[in-house]
Amino acid sequence: MKINKTQNLGEAIQATLESLGIKQKIEQYSAMSRWEEIVGEKISKITTPEKIQKNTLIVKVDNAPWRAELTFRKKEILEKIQKTTDSDSIKNILFR
Repeated sequence: MKINKTQNLGEAIQATLESLGIKQKIEQYSAMSRWEEIVGEKISKITTPEKIQKNTLIVKVDNAPWRAELTFRKKEILEKIQKTTDSDSIKNILFR
């Protein structure tokens, strides 16, 4: 009986987060907080995830050659974000 109550509470929390529009924001900001895990230490040292606008993650890159490389690898990185966060709430990445 206790397990069912816990499951129901979890479902209620999820439903509340969804209805308030918070669940998607939590999923999106999870990508920012897990950035090093997603791209690795080397890339995380030269990049900074800055913000999310309209389902697009905006990432600052320290130099143009790396910006070009990351733009080339954008699809791969986006797939890693979606796999790591178990969400497709981030639809695009913009490297600046």
